[in-house]
Amino acid sequence: MSLPNAPVERIIRNAGAERVSEKAVEELKDALEDLGEEISADAMGVADHAGRNTVKAEDIDLATR
Repeated sequence: MSLPNAPVERIIRNAGAERVSEKAVEELKDALEDLGEEISADAMGVADHAGRNTVKAEDIDLATR
């Protein structure tokens, strides 16, 4: 899986950067994907604990706390 470059670059620019290197975009993409996988795994655990196969928004919310 790979996030598109434009939204990731937009995140960096929204944080105040005027110029963004391609390498910076790639590094943030990698970090966001890793974090997303960790949160997803935690959310799956929450759903499993609740006896569900479906991950819901509230599972993601709990996993990010």
